[in-house]
Amino acid sequence: MSFTYFLKRAAFAALALAALMTSAFFLVRLTGDPVNLYLPVDASDAAREAMRVRLGLDRSLPAQFFDWAWDILRLDFGMSLWHNRPAMDVVLEALPNTLALGAIALALAFTAAIVMGSIAAVNAGGWIDRGVNVLSQAAASVPDFWLGLMGVLLFAVTFRILPTSGFGGPVYWVLPVACLFARPFGTLVQIVRGSMIEALNATFVRTARAKGAHDGRVTFVHALRNALLPAVTVTGDLAAQFAGGGGVVEVVFGFPGIGKLLIDGILKRDFAIVQASIFAVAVVIFFINVLVDMLYASIDPRVRVE
Repeated sequence: MSFTYFLKRAAFAALALAALMTSAFFLVRLTGDPVNLYLPVDASDAAREAMRVRLGLDRSLPAQFFDWAWDILRLDFGMSLWHNRPAMDVVLEALPNTLALGAIALALAFTAAIVMGSIAAVNAGGWIDRGVNVLSQAAASVPDFWLGLMGVLLFAVTFRILPTSGFGGPVYWVLPVACLFARPFGTLVQIVRGSMIEALNATFVRTARAKGAHDGRVTFVHALRNALLPAVTVTGDLAAQFAGGGGVVEVVFGFPGIGKLLIDGILKRDFAIVQASIFAVAVVIFFINVLVDMLYASIDPRVRVE
C-alpha cells in the first residue's frame, strides 16, 4: 500500500468526519435542553441560567458551533455532564471493551463460516448442504435483542450457569459474544458457500485437478483463496458496524462498551460523550477500511492499492 493511497483515503475520511461531526453537533441539540434533565424540577430560573452559562448554552447556536469546532480541532470534547470527567477519557475507557468484544465475535464467526461454508460447497445439493443452509439462514435472521433475551432466560435464569449482565471474567463475555456471533456467521456462511461453489467450478480448479492435485489442496488452497475475497469485504463492513458497538447487545447485558455509552449519552443528553463517541468510532472505522484493503491485496496479488 503506497503512502499516496493512504493520504488520499485520509483526506476523504477527514471530509466525511467533518460532515459527520457537524451533523452530530446539531442533531444532539434536538434531544432537548440538558439543564432540564440535570436540575430538579423546582430549580430556580437563576440556577437554570447559571448552568446554561457554565455549559455555554446561553449563546447563539452559531457562536456555540464555532467554539465547538475550534475545540474539536484541538481534540477537546469538553467535560461529560454525566461522569464529570473529560469526555474523551470516558470514551477511551469503553472503546477497548467494544473492540475486544467485536473482534472475538467476528473472528469466531469468520473462522466458523469458512469451515461450514466450505463443507456445504463441497457437498452442494446434499443433506449436509441443506442443513448448513437452514442453520445459516436462521442465524442471519434472528434479531440480536431477541437472542440476547433468550440467552439470559435460558442460561442465566433457568440453568443459572452464566451471569445476566455485568463485566468481569470470561463468563461475562459468553452471552454477548454469542449474540454478536450469530448474524455475521449466518451471512458469511452464505457468501463463502456461494463463492466456493463458483470457484470449484472454475477453469483453474479443473486444470489443477487434471494435473493430479490432491482434492484437499484444490479445495482449501486454490478454490478457498479466491472464495475468501468477497468474504473479506463483507467482514470489513461487519467490523465497521461492530466498531460502533453492538448497542442493543451491550445494553441487554450491561456491557460497558462504546455502544452502551453512546446510547446512555443520548438518553442523558450528555453532548460531550455523544460527540466524543462518534469521533472515536469514525476514526476506528477508517483504519478498519484501510486494513481491509491491505488484506484484500494480500489475498489476491492481482489487486493493488495505489
